[in-house]
Amino acid sequence: MTTAFTARPAGVEICALGEGPVWDGARQRLLWVDIDGGVVHQGALRDGRIAATGEWRFGAEVGAVAVAESGELLVAEREVLTRVAVDGTRTELARVLAPGSTSRLNDGAVDPAGRFLVGSLDPGQRSGTEVLVRFENGGLTTLDNDLILSNGLAWSPAGDRFYSIDTIPGVVHVRDYDPVTGAAGERRAAFRVGGGLPDGMCADADGNLWIAVWDGGRVECRTPSGVLVATVTVDAPQPTSVAFAGPDLDLLVITTARTEGFPGSGRLFTARVGVTGLPTAYWDPAR
Repeated sequence: MTTAFTARPAGVEICALGEGPVWDGARQRLLWVDIDGGVVHQGALRDGRIAATGEWRFGAEVGAVAVAESGELLVAEREVLTRVAVDGTRTELARVLAPGSTSRLNDGAVDPAGRFLVGSLDPGQRSGTEVLVRFENGGLTTLDNDLILSNGLAWSPAGDRFYSIDTIPGVVHVRDYDPVTGAAGERRAAFRVGGGLPDGMCADADGNLWIAVWDGGRVECRTPSGVLVATVTVDAPQPTSVAFAGPDLDLLVITTARTEGFPGSGRLFTARVGVTGLPTAYWDPAR
């Protein structure tokens, strides 16, 4: 039986393309990005709503943000990874894409050992040459170089399975993963999502996957084998990503894109879905 939930608006901030929510439990703050606006947002959770408390602006698109235990940020700008110190100082750490590339960096996440992974997309091309890379030891390791649109990333509770989305074919991939060394097994299709395009994703403490469905107006919860167990209706046609937030990690936060004709779109939404999420994996700058 599939359980149905409805999300409610959780803030007044409107993003052109909201994405990548991250709960920073150490500072009790939510981080998320407006990709097209080139902004990393920060907010505080109050009674199920999120009040904006700060922002960092960049000169072009921002695909994703991660946070270290110290509070400093790792930001996936259009082509490079940038470290933002607690005092605001910015340092470029790695170039992922060539200067002037038509591709840009997209969704990113931190693995159980503190390494940052990020993928790419090309808004005007569907050539199947987009990448998924891992930033470690100051360099990049390529996991995939044949994607059409790299998107959501998540790990199982034990960290031994790694899930990744290729949005255009609607497929959720899985591979074995060593949470200590980062050794990754062969990629295989776990399941596909229809009725819209799978976008951002997170895992809960039971190992199920919560997937924002772009052009579907919903979030789906699926088992690792793809069985649909819950849906969350969102009053915005283009949900983009999800994360569990709050002191008990029991509030599902949903980012959305602004869509003409839908005045509530582009905001954050939240839902109580009866499960808890996994603690945030903090980026380790020493990795």
